[in-house]
Amino acid sequence: MAALLLLPLLLLLPLLLLKLLRWPWLRWLIADLAFTVRARRCKRALQARAAAAAAADPRGPEGGCSLAWRLSQLVRERPGRTFLIHHGRHYSYAQAERESNRVARAFLRLRGWKEDPNLDRGDGMGATEKGARYASAVPEGGNSASLESGSVVALLLPATPEFLWLWFGLAKAGLQAAFVPTALRRGPLLHCLRSCGARALVVAPEFLESLEPDLSDLKDLQLKLWAAGPGPHPEGFSDLLAEVATEGEGPLPGYLSAPRNILDTCLYIFTSGTTGLPKAARISHMKVLQCQGFYQLCDVHQNDVIYLTLPLYHMSGSLLGIVGCLGIGATVVLKTKFSASQFWEDCREHGVTVFQYIGELCRYLVNQPPSEGERNHGVRLAVGSGLRLDIWNRFVQRFGPLRVLETYGLTEGNVATFNYIGYPGAVGRSSWLYKLFSPFSLIRYDVASGEPVRDEQGLCVPVPTGEPEEGLMVAPVNQGAPFLGYAGSPELAQGKLLQDVFRPGDVFFNTGDLLVCDAYGFLRFHDRTGDTFRWKGENVATTEVATVLGALDFLQDVNVYGVTVPGQEGKAGMAALVLCPHHPLDLDRLYAHIAEFLPPYAQPRFLRIQESLDTTETFKQQKVRLAGEGFNPSTVQVPLYILDQTAGAYVPLTSAWYDALLAGQVRI
Repeated sequence: MAALLLLPLLLLLPLLLLKLLRWPWLRWLIADLAFTVRARRCKRALQARAAAAAAADPRGPEGGCSLAWRLSQLVRERPGRTFLIHHGRHYSYAQAERESNRVARAFLRLRGWKEDPNLDRGDGMGATEKGARYASAVPEGGNSASLESGSVVALLLPATPEFLWLWFGLAKAGLQAAFVPTALRRGPLLHCLRSCGARALVVAPEFLESLEPDLSDLKDLQLKLWAAGPGPHPEGFSDLLAEVATEGEGPLPGYLSAPRNILDTCLYIFTSGTTGLPKAARISHMKVLQCQGFYQLCDVHQNDVIYLTLPLYHMSGSLLGIVGCLGIGATVVLKTKFSASQFWEDCREHGVTVFQYIGELCRYLVNQPPSEGERNHGVRLAVGSGLRLDIWNRFVQRFGPLRVLETYGLTEGNVATFNYIGYPGAVGRSSWLYKLFSPFSLIRYDVASGEPVRDEQGLCVPVPTGEPEEGLMVAPVNQGAPFLGYAGSPELAQGKLLQDVFRPGDVFFNTGDLLVCDAYGFLRFHDRTGDTFRWKGENVATTEVATVLGALDFLQDVNVYGVTVPGQEGKAGMAALVLCPHHPLDLDRLYAHIAEFLPPYAQPRFLRIQESLDTTETFKQQKVRLAGEGFNPSTVQVPLYILDQTAGAYVPLTSAWYDALLAGQVRI
C-alpha cells in the first residue's frame, strides 16, 4: 500500500526537477559547484606537478623549473603529439624539447657550463652546489657580456616558433627572459632594457632596420646583441640561431633551471604603458605553474585545437595561451599577425575548436563583410577578456553557436575571475564558492581624491552585493597569492598595495579597476580608476559612454576620455570617433541617441572625427595623447564638434566657439 502511495510522488519527481532547473539561480548554483570542483582538481594537479619537479633527480631532465619539467613530462607521455602549428608547419612536443635544449646549451656555453662526465652517477653533491659550481665557471672566450645564473635576456621577437624555443631554452638554462613589446623603439625601448637589467638582447631580423637609430645607445648599455636569423646584420650583431644549430639536442639536468624558491622571478612581462612608460612585471615560477591550469579551468581538453593570434610578449599570449596549452597537452595554432579576413578560414583548415581573444579582436571580426562559411566552423569556445556587451551579442548571433568565456586578470595581479556561466557582459561571479578559489572584494572609491573611502576607524568600506555603485577590486596578499611588484625602483609599485583594508595590518593588492556586482552576483567591468573622470559632481565611466556610442551602426570605433576645460572643475567628456566605411556622420541621430541613453553629466561635450584610433598591439586604446591634445581647433587638425546645449545639437567647433568657451560665454 505504501509503495502505491509513493508511486505518484516518484513520477512527479522528474517533473519537479525539470521545473527547478528552469530557475536561473539553481542553474547558476550548479555551475558554481562544477567550477569549484574543477578548480580543486586543477589545484591538486598543479601541486602534484610542483612536488614531482622538486623531488625528481636533479641530475636528470625530469627535475628543474615547472616549465622544463612539464615539457619533459609531455615528451614522455606523447612525444609525437602536435604541439604547435605555424604557417603550415607542424612541431611535435618532442621537437619543442629538442629545439629548446639546443638553445639552452648555447646559452650555457656562454655561462661556461660543460657536461659533467659523472652526471649519471651520484657524487654526493647537491643540486644547489652543482649549480653554483657551473655558474661560477669562466665563460669560453672571456666574453665581456657573460651570462650568469639568473641573468636577463630580452627578446624582441614576433609570435613565431623561434620565440618559444628561445623562451623555453632560457628557462632550462636558468636564465630569465624579458618579453619586450615589438613596437617599442628609442626611449621606451631603452627604458625597458634598463629597468629589467637586461644583459643581452635578441632581435628578429625584420626589426633590425628600424633599430638603426638606437644602435649606439644599445652598445652603450654593453648588451650582448644577437639577431634571430641570418644577415645582413649591423655591426655588433651575430646570428644566434646559427650558434644554436651547432649545439646538441640531448636532455639537460634539472638543477640548472630549478629555482631556490618558487616565488623567484622566472621572466619579465611589460605592462602596456598606456598611461606612461611600461613597467617590467616580475613573473614568478609559481605564476607560470598556476597558468598551466588556465585552460583546464576553462574546461578545455587535450584534444582541443587552440587558435592563438595574440602577441607572445603579452601575458594573454604567452602565459595563458602557450603555458595554458602545455598544461593540458593540447595543440596550438600560432598566427604571427591577426587577420580578420582569414580568421575563419584558418579555423576550418586546422580544425580549431577554441580561440583566445583580447580587447577588440572580436569587434574586428563582426565588422568584416559577410562571407560564405563564416558559420561553418568547429569553434565551440572563445575565451579571453575585454569583450564589450554589444560586440558579444553580435558575435554570437552571427558566428554561433559557440560559447564565450570572458575572464578578468592582470599581468602582475594576484586575482582572476571567470564568467564560466556565460552571462553576457559579465567578467565573472562573486559567489562565496568562487571566493574559496580566488578571494577578492569591492571597496568604495573616491574618484575625485583617487583614494579608497575609509570609515572612522581608517578601514575601507565594502560595496554590498547588488548595489549599483562601482567598487575598486582588491585581493588579499598572502603566500599563495603574492604580489611581486616590478623590476627597478620600489616606487614603481607605489599604490598597488593597500594596508588596513578590513582590519589593521592586512595587505591587499589594488587592481586599479572599478567593477560593479549586480544583485545576482555577476561582476561587470566599469572602468579603470585613471580613466574614470569627474564632471558636474558626478563620476563618468569612459567604458559606459563608449558602449552607448558603440551601439550606433555608423560608428566603427570609439575612444572616450576626459579633457580639462579652463575655468571649469573636473574634466569634460570627449569622444574620438571613427566612422564605418561609406557611412556619413549623423549628428542629429548621435545626439538623440546619447540624450536617450546617457545622463546629462555623462554626455560628451566634444567630438573629434578620425580615420583611425591609436591602439597598442593588444588593442588597448591610447587616451593620454588625445587628452593632452585637447580640443583647440587651431592645433587639432581633424573635424571637431561641441555640444550646444541651448540648441540640443552638436555643432562644428570653430575658433569663434573656442574663444567664447575660454571667455566663459558658452555653457557646457
